[in-house]
Amino acid sequence: YIPPQVRKVQETLDDKKREELGRLKKMVNGLVNRLSEPNLPSISGQMEDLYMANSRKDMNETLTDILMNACVTAVAMPSRLMMEHVLLVSILHHNVGIEVGAHFLEAVVKKFDEMSKSDTEGKECENLIALIAHLYNFHVVHSLLIFDILKKLVSAFTEKEIELILFLLKNVGFSLRKDDALALKELITEAQKKANTAEKKLRDQTRVRFMLETMLALRNNDMRKIPGYDPEPVEKLRKLQRSLVRSSGKETQLRVSLESLLSADQVGRWWIVGSSWSGTPMINDTEKKTQQKLHVGKVSSKIMELARKQRMNTDIRRSIFCVLMTSEDFLDAFEKLLK
Repeated sequence: YIPPQVRKVQETLDDKKREELGRLKKMVNGLVNRLSEPNLPSISGQMEDLYMANSRKDMNETLTDILMNACVTAVAMPSRLMMEHVLLVSILHHNVGIEVGAHFLEAVVKKFDEMSKSDTEGKECENLIALIAHLYNFHVVHSLLIFDILKKLVSAFTEKEIELILFLLKNVGFSLRKDDALALKELITEAQKKANTAEKKLRDQTRVRFMLETMLALRNNDMRKIPGYDPEPVEKLRKLQRSLVRSSGKETQLRVSLESLLSADQVGRWWIVGSSWSGTPMINDTEKKTQQKLHVGKVSSKIMELARKQRMNTDIRRSIFCVLMTSEDFLDAFEKLLK
């Protein structure tokens, strides 16, 4: 039961909050609508100021909503416009904090998962894939996620998926080759197997042949064989990004898998430092009790005798002592102590 006077206070607070969020949304929307390459420095600067003046949560949610509405449409978005939107996220990700990119990435991946399961006729999936590809191009996310998505698409292997594989490879194929040539090779082998075992109707399609040719061109590092491949716009914007980012871009890349992103609500977001976790407890009490039993029985009696001489009088002290005395090096000791 909430008393009337408290209820009144809450309602006015809610109205105030709603008004504040509405104002914030208008400001962010105004900035995103004016976004273009020449005014990116000033707009990213104004965005940073908004991040300083408002709560991170409100800003992340507002920015993600506005960008998703702008970029995920039923018609294909011009790639230049898409790159500029993602570049803004990337600059904020590096200058404000990694939770900016992480929040946006999670929303995009979840939307992509939802869209790929539905039978929509529009270009939403292509637009979402383009967003993920450019998040990788501008060092927000690691190639691990791109490979996860490609593996998922290859395992499904229908016309829609083949279209998306081609789109992804055209956008980030050569960067993937640079990052992890072995994983790309494995993926190409998997795709060739899938193509050989696919039903005749699908196998004879020029689209499938074209996909395999594109993959071979990637493997042989032959850029001429990929029609419409032009790395220049991305390179130009990367140069702009380097001039606007205050910290070096490598350590801010999110090395997160597709599975982790999709199950973030159940198992928490380990990639964001200090991210609060609300959900069912990960370990219940019975498991805790079994974990308390320490494995001391594996060490020799000589070490146990030494532990006794050093007055290690509890199980936990004895096991720490044994770990320190029997480890091969500091890494081994660290692993064992963690266990």
